[in-house]
Amino acid sequence: MSEDRRLILGTFNPGKGRELAWLLRHAGLRVCTLAEVDAAREIEEEGRSLAENACLKAAGQARHLGQWVLGDDTGLLVDALGGAPGLHTARYAGPGATSAANRRRLLEELAGVPLERRTARFVCHLALADPQGTIRAQSEGCCRGRILLEPTGDGGFGYDPLFQIVEYHRSFAQLGEAAKSYLSHRARAVQGMLPHLSLARAQ
Repeated sequence: MSEDRRLILGTFNPGKGRELAWLLRHAGLRVCTLAEVDAAREIEEEGRSLAENACLKAAGQARHLGQWVLGDDTGLLVDALGGAPGLHTARYAGPGATSAANRRRLLEELAGVPLERRTARFVCHLALADPQGTIRAQSEGCCRGRILLEPTGDGGFGYDPLFQIVEYHRSFAQLGEAAKSYLSHRARAVQGMLPHLSLARAQ
């Protein structure tokens, strides 16, 4: 497939990159992450919302690379914590925090909160930018669940072992790719974005 029909996923996170690539496997585009692009750079997440951050990342990388870029920002919002970690989901335990450290802090913050009050939701916002850095489309997906008392399952990445889909009695880390591809916040955001990817395919 030609270079012009490449879509760059605006993330250095390998887990997120793998999941997005799998969700976009039938989109008719060759996808790669920023980790596979030599000229990619970090974009500061200075927005006041997930949508602003997704647009900043998509537009900044697209202008810099001269390529179509799909930017995303994802947040975990826990009701008992007033919506935290929210914008700080990826660095809840501090700059450069590991997923394990973020999970530990979340459990510490929720210590003593009973399971029925650990309601939460994952929100993913996607933004598609053209090679000039203009945002051409946006979509958002949400998935509701709750935070478990301890990690369960060894699949997925990030907070997946703690986030339970109540109706399935399983965490994201226990669900297979097929189930997650229908239920997750990221899957729902991708479904909303798919009709707009014809813009990138037309180049």
